[in-house]
Amino acid sequence: MSYRGFMSRQDFYDIKNAAAEFYRLNGVPREIERALNELFTDKPEDVHGYLANYFTNLCAPPRISRLKGKEVYDARGQLSIEAEVLCIVCNKEKSMSSAAISSHFGSKEASVDWKVKSQERADHVMMAAQWLNEPLNNMLKGQNPCDQSAVDHILRYTFFMAHYLEENNKKKEVSASPREPEVVLRSPLPAQTKDKKSADKGKKSNNTEKPFPPSEPPEPVLPGSSAIGSLSLAVAKTGATIQGLPLYKYIAAQKNGQPPMQFHIPVSLVTLLSCGKTSPGKLSLLEEVILIPKTGQRVKQIITMTLQLQKEMMRIINTSTKAGVTQVVLCNNGAPAMTYERPEQPLDLITEACTNLGLALGAEIHLAVNCAAPELMDFSKGKYEVATGVLKSPDELVDMYQTLISKYPAVVALIDPFRREDIDQWEKLSNVIGDSCSLLSDITYNSKAPPLPGVRGHILKHINETTVSDLICITSEHQGSVLMGTTCSEPCSDDSLSDIAVGLGLHYVKLGGLSGAERMTKYNRLISIEEELAQQGILVSEEKHSPPLFTEKPREQSTAG
Repeated sequence: MSYRGFMSRQDFYDIKNAAAEFYRLNGVPREIERALNELFTDKPEDVHGYLANYFTNLCAPPRISRLKGKEVYDARGQLSIEAEVLCIVCNKEKSMSSAAISSHFGSKEASVDWKVKSQERADHVMMAAQWLNEPLNNMLKGQNPCDQSAVDHILRYTFFMAHYLEENNKKKEVSASPREPEVVLRSPLPAQTKDKKSADKGKKSNNTEKPFPPSEPPEPVLPGSSAIGSLSLAVAKTGATIQGLPLYKYIAAQKNGQPPMQFHIPVSLVTLLSCGKTSPGKLSLLEEVILIPKTGQRVKQIITMTLQLQKEMMRIINTSTKAGVTQVVLCNNGAPAMTYERPEQPLDLITEACTNLGLALGAEIHLAVNCAAPELMDFSKGKYEVATGVLKSPDELVDMYQTLISKYPAVVALIDPFRREDIDQWEKLSNVIGDSCSLLSDITYNSKAPPLPGVRGHILKHINETTVSDLICITSEHQGSVLMGTTCSEPCSDDSLSDIAVGLGLHYVKLGGLSGAERMTKYNRLISIEEELAQQGILVSEEKHSPPLFTEKPREQSTAG
């Protein structure tokens, strides 16, 4: 008869004595005998489970055994890289996790031949796969996957910086040739004849006398760089799995030393409309009009409200000629793109839809505008092409923004209203709008750049060589950071961006429009995290304490307006 339904008394003593003798002969402490004694007297319910847990704790900690770099396709059917981490766990090799992050390669210019861009992307992905399968595989073999900072240090500084400096040295050797001035011609000065014409008008004479500030050279994208960010995220997911934590708690522990006692859910900034260069209309300035919901709402409430608002907007478009829309398409950011000519038109549409639904624009919801102005500069004329054939100087753009904000007080944030080089205009706009509107700048490629005057918040994307440790560092140094999902090149099934935003303790996250699997998986994950935190009783609402980026005072003023 088996003892307590599991083993005979003799079998038990045989196991205990054999183990004790083994440990005695090998000079190992007799934990196993004590464990079996404890099991014999105190643990009759689940002998096998208890033994399994005990011996697992005695095993060597998991170590990275191999990496795999695989070519995959993103949401737009373009090649991307996925990093897979395999570890030795309990003397067996297991695939622990994989990750693919957004990647940006080469020029954003629409004029660049698509075949050239596709080949450049393929070259980047091929290099990333080589990095993962060869040098990075060798460098990280045996590393502790739970030591995120050590792994990221190897990725970012030991490996990536060495390749980055090597690439820079090659470029310096090439630029030493007489062809170097060609780089300066990318941002030429306006023609002198046009300067004279502008000076005759008198209004902008002082501005035209100043030399047009050339564009800062873009941060080079090193071929293969997306392997770094993807692998860093895969290692973080592996560490979370090993420690039995959800990814957001694991990242919070990396940032704070231990998981905090309470969490809050970042406010979702949802893209309502697209009017940028890729939209069918002439208007280029407003790349995105973004809904900012009132704090204190659940993610489901925000999504439901946004969908109702978009349906009402589409109803207005379909039944009224007042909107002046002839074509509607779905843009890469998951929001409808309209055929507009003037920046007032999309804002008028949203205002009318809110009125019809009884939504208090400027109280229940506010708006942000992603201007994406750096992509609109016509360097040959020294002006921004805000719409097809409509050019505005930096100072004229200041006046245009001031007029828009005065007319539409619900607009409480402008994202990238100018290039970084137009410092005077950043300062002018900040002075004229005061606290009624926040200025935000994208620091994805320039996190160490000097702060721009008047900027209250920062946009950050997890792309290319950005590691999890980089995100922790940047968001700690730049209060008011908004983690933004990119408008394209998103992996379809990875919802980690939501975990990252919650784990970093951000107040806002922008996941795009409400269309497409690559975005809705992230919204669904945010809902799941919110429900999980609420069930555990550790969800904190920010209804009474608004996030710092958009203060309550401007909102009340805009409501009165």
